[in-house]
Order: sequence, then structure tokens, then C-alpha cells
Amino acid sequence: MIQTHDLTKRYGKFEALNSVNLSIEKGKVYGFIGPNGAGKTTTMMILSTLLSASSGKAYVGGYDVEKEPKDVRHILGYMPDFFGVYDNLKATEYLDFYASAYNIPQKNRSALIADLLELVNLSNKADSYVDHLSRGMKQRLGLARCLVHSPEVLILDEPASGLDPRARIEMREILKKLQGLGKTILISSHILPELAELCDEIGVIEKGRLIASGSVPEVSVDTRGISIMQVKVIGREEVAEQILSSDPLVRRVDNKGNHFRFHYIGSPEEKVYLLQKLIAAEVPVTHFADSQENLEDVFLAITEGVGN
Repeated sequence: MIQTHDLTKRYGKFEALNSVNLSIEKGKVYGFIGPNGAGKTTTMMILSTLLSASSGKAYVGGYDVEKEPKDVRHILGYMPDFFGVYDNLKATEYLDFYASAYNIPQKNRSALIADLLELVNLSNKADSYVDHLSRGMKQRLGLARCLVHSPEVLILDEPASGLDPRARIEMREILKKLQGLGKTILISSHILPELAELCDEIGVIEKGRLIASGSVPEVSVDTRGISIMQVKVIGREEVAEQILSSDPLVRRVDNKGNHFRFHYIGSPEEKVYLLQKLIAAEVPVTHFADSQENLEDVFLAITEGVGN
């Protein structure tokens, strides 16, 4: 449903995107991970026909975003990380304005707007002015705006940015509903655990380069020769930390007293040797095993050293 081939964007000598190749199947939810300035928004704007690429190709629903932008816009809903709203309009008037922009017949709009407000849990705010809504409500109204023309594809740039925990949960539940409706969704976020719950696949972008893409297991740190380890002890914590920190195969030791978490780049046999060192130093080890990976682990491990 979304394809890019060697997508590149340059601003003078600065390369914002460097030969990015994306492939997102119909009905999938794809999480775009990367720090600020990595190229997420640039990619999304090109796919949304709002920015031209310097080279390469991009397709949405089989349409060329450069040659067939009108066709792309008919099947796509784009929600930027920050967007303006018309504060002097009520929520229903706001959605009616955009429905008219998509040439939706007047007779169909009332029912459509009621359905959209119900979807984003704003039915009780239908007659409220936009400037009276909270930030979370405005974000949900903006999402409803993206849906007025029933697009097949949604591109959502940091939809939970700046929201409090309750508002983020509300946004996540709405996205799950859209996922259930079979929408193809490209979503970026800094809140990685929430992406893990939603996404079928993830892509990690760093300094304009897509350095990993696929399901979480496919891009996991284990497939890149790095594992996340956990060690728990019931004494001699300082000795344990010294042994772990001095081991050349250990990276990023996180010390929580009697619980250590770290990246390990050694083989299974070398893990055994590390355990033996701890036991030989009379460290009482109660747990020594690979940790269940999460997106923070994946992101930290596969971006370590990138661009240096």
C-alpha cells in the first residue's frame, strides 16, 4: 500500500533522507521510530504529496505521489505533528467545512460527522467551540478531520505528542479501532511502548537512513548479534557491577541495586563464562537470562554508533 524506492531529500548539502526503501502492506500498522531530525516527518510529507523528493520514487495505493498527487490525496488522510484549527468554529462546523472540501454531499454530512465524533469519543462536544477543547480533544478532532473522506491510508505524525497519559490512552484506543477497520497506518511516535502494542512492523530511521525495518522480532537486537541480559543478585552488588562493567562484551549497564540490565555482544559460550566469573567472585546470583526485548532496547541497540 505504501512503497518507496531510494527516496532521497536534500537541502543544499544537507541530506535529510538517504535512499529510504519502505514497503507497507495493505491493512498493516507501521511504526516509524527515530529521534527528532531523523527524517520521519520529511518521509511522511513526501508520501502526503506536501513535499517533493530530490530523487527516488514513492507510491501510495499504487499511485505515484509526484505524478498522481490528486489520486493519492483521495485515499490518504494526513495528520501532522502540529496543525492549526479554526477556533471560532464548533466541532461539527469544523468537520462540516472539511467534508465540503472533499465534495461530500450536504445531505450525507450530518450522519457522517456524528459517526466520526462518536469514533473519536467527542459526541458530547459536538456543539463546543474548538478553542474550548483540551489539547487531547483537539488532537482527536484533528484525527476525525483526516477521516472525513474515508481514506484507506492514514499517515499520523506524532499523534500523541504533548498529550497527558490519559489522553494518550484515549488516542491509542482510537487507533486500535482504526486498525480493526483495516486502515493502513503509518505512525511515528517517541512513546515506544505504545507503538509496540499497535504496530505490525516497525522501521528505525537515523540521520536520514532507514537502518532496520520489519516485525519487532525481525529487527530485534538478537538478530544483530546483541542480546539484552538481566542479572539479579542478593548481595555483593558492587562486585557484580565491577565484573559486568569491566567485561569487554558488556554494554550499557543499568544498575538498579540488585538488578542489572545490559547489552551483551558475546556468544552463548561467553555468557556461560560471564556467569562463571560472577560465581567465582562469590556473587549470589538468583537470575541470569536474556531479557524480553522491548522497543527501547531495540532502538538503543541498533542505533548505537550509527552516524558516528
